[in-house]
Amino acid sequence: MKQYLKHNDWTIEEHGFHPEFNRVSESIFSIGNGQFGQRANFEERYTGDTHQGSYVAGVYYPDKTKVGWWKNGYPEYFAKVLNAVNWIGLDILIDGASLDLNQVEIIDFKRVLDMKQGILSRTFTCALASGKKIEVHAERFCSIADSRLGVLKYKVKALDADIQVQVEAFLDFDVENEDSNYEEKFWLPVKEEATGNEALVIAETKKTAFQVAASMQYFLEKGGDVLDLDQDITLKDKYASSQSSTALKAGEELVVYKYAAILSSLNADKEALETKVQEALDDAVAATYDQLKQDHISAWAERWTLADIEIEGDVSAQQGIRFNIFHLTQTYTGEDERFNIGPKGFTGEKYGGSTYWDTEAYCLPFYMATAGAEVGKQLLVYRYHHLPKAIENAGKLGFNSGAALYPMVTMNGEECHNEWEITFEEIHRNGAIAYGIYDYINFSGDKAYLAEYGLEVLIAIARFWAQRVNWSKAKEQYVMLGVTGPNEYENNVNNNWYTNYMASWCLRYCKESMDYVQANHTDRFNLILAKTNFDLEEWTKWQHIVDHMHYPFDEKEGVYLQQEGFLDKDLRPVDSLGEGDYPLCQNWSWDRILRSCFIKQADVLQGIYFFEDDFSLEELERNFDFYEPMTVHESSLSPCVHAILAAKLNKEEKAYEMYLRTARLDLDDYNNDTEDGLHITSMAGTWMSVVKGFGGMRMKDAMLYLDPMLPSNWKSFSFNLLYKAVLIQIKVSADKCTVSNPSDRSLVFYANGNQMEVQSNSSCSFKLKSFENA
Repeated sequence: MKQYLKHNDWTIEEHGFHPEFNRVSESIFSIGNGQFGQRANFEERYTGDTHQGSYVAGVYYPDKTKVGWWKNGYPEYFAKVLNAVNWIGLDILIDGASLDLNQVEIIDFKRVLDMKQGILSRTFTCALASGKKIEVHAERFCSIADSRLGVLKYKVKALDADIQVQVEAFLDFDVENEDSNYEEKFWLPVKEEATGNEALVIAETKKTAFQVAASMQYFLEKGGDVLDLDQDITLKDKYASSQSSTALKAGEELVVYKYAAILSSLNADKEALETKVQEALDDAVAATYDQLKQDHISAWAERWTLADIEIEGDVSAQQGIRFNIFHLTQTYTGEDERFNIGPKGFTGEKYGGSTYWDTEAYCLPFYMATAGAEVGKQLLVYRYHHLPKAIENAGKLGFNSGAALYPMVTMNGEECHNEWEITFEEIHRNGAIAYGIYDYINFSGDKAYLAEYGLEVLIAIARFWAQRVNWSKAKEQYVMLGVTGPNEYENNVNNNWYTNYMASWCLRYCKESMDYVQANHTDRFNLILAKTNFDLEEWTKWQHIVDHMHYPFDEKEGVYLQQEGFLDKDLRPVDSLGEGDYPLCQNWSWDRILRSCFIKQADVLQGIYFFEDDFSLEELERNFDFYEPMTVHESSLSPCVHAILAAKLNKEEKAYEMYLRTARLDLDDYNNDTEDGLHITSMAGTWMSVVKGFGGMRMKDAMLYLDPMLPSNWKSFSFNLLYKAVLIQIKVSADKCTVSNPSDRSLVFYANGNQMEVQSNSSCSFKLKSFENA
């Protein structure tokens, strides 16, 4: 772990420059606004180790698949979220020499991410090669009030001697992706233009032909006055800049204001893109920096009112949860159904930045509860629109009759992942899509969604499972061969318990949904039958599968088996490993990992978490006690589920350990991979660790259930929920839980299993149960 960042309630702070961790910091201090985002690269040039990254929502490139051995069914490409225009760029020359923190003596350095206000700032003092000293203060934000805009303010102060400062403000599309399969650049020039202190660059992606336009205007200010200086223009392919210079006496300060507007052809027609981006820039300049900043801060205040979790008495836990909520909020706003939540958001390129099963399994609850059920619906409608592609994906693998296999990784609905053990075998993702529909309806009560969108998706998924299983004469049951469960440290296994259970549940839930739509939306039901060519006799086969599915189980241990043969492994706990073994994926051969008992992410516990009402507390405890000691939690999605289940089992120490691990996964770089970008989707699991874990929150038939408990080192914690379209606050303290209802109508909920009612514009409390360590 790396613990070089200061612990504060509302800020992330790096005191003193740590060049060896710079890529980690660039990920952690990233900012965005739902439309575009930026890693925490320096505004000025930096020749040290860095990963320059700026990303625009929905813009991707189909990079040709690169594998050593091509297999039938492989996707033709891997969709890459594209490194886009470097809009923050400033070349700062002091007395003719480039300001570069890799080339100067750094006297003082501080980098701060103010999560409450959404502002990234950096201050440093350095001695130049000449011995002269300067001080720099930079701050920037991607406006969440106006998602077209990115704005920065950069101040250079001469401390002990006169200096000449040259500023070149630029826009640069001549960038590359670090994860390019063939070291190819993905942008083609369309237009470069610069006049005076303004510049415009438009570029187009190869193959996909997305266009992105960026415009900028900058001003230099000294002593409160805007300087009227001559500008030199530089234009080249995908690059435009304007530069000017001025003298500073010792003690004087130069302030650079840079306004940038960024729009893609997803925001405006290509013919209108230049006009629209110029309008956005004109609006920004007219508003002034201070007004834009205040609008941005105010917009963040509104979001924190909905999403904040307050923990009293544990600054490490408090900082961790707010860090996760901050990045979730700036990654996805729910304003455009064409967008989804990439596993790295706007913080890096790994995994292609595309959509995974994480969205439905982890992200959906957070966005529904903090942004509204309609935002969750947008995420599901995204999948509905991709249904034809999912059917096409299944067809490529030999499935037919409208069976659908949703992709493991996608930007447009097509599968674009090319590791066989995931592309072909990690088919449990289909179940997560179905579970997302169930979860949305359970939270919102919007059963009409089934008739509108959901049932078509469920039928196609059920058809896939019905074709994917086969009858075993030896077992006289249905089996599922050659799969990979959520635990990716075991590939190509037979009868993965989680996948088998999920498949059977999907078949049952599809039939329940069909019955509901048939009874309540008859006309729509008949249209769906006709559209899908559904034969009601199909259910006869589905029921046979449900009644005869094989679930591997060991009588002696009393546990469900991750897959057949799991007990043949050398079973030993994680604490038998040495310090140099972690993380296994970076220190062990893949062969050694696959043969070991060590679990990246426990499949069985994931299934019990989803369907906890199907299992007794004793079953949960036996399975938890069996699997958790063998789990290395090297999947970012693992600790949160364990935190929730440990809390349910009153295992306070384990619940708290797992909470801190998920909350500070990136802040402390647990798995030595934060430099590639943050784990955005697992951050939603951090929210669930508090709300579903310590808060004991569940939704059942669109009714709220609370069964909270307070960790012994916390004085209190509180969280907000949009329950029945009303924002309520739940506060858990040492001896009670208080539910506040600011609306003009009463609300019914369940506390520790008992029905309660909180009147309008009032609050009510109930006694809190305490942890009893098991």
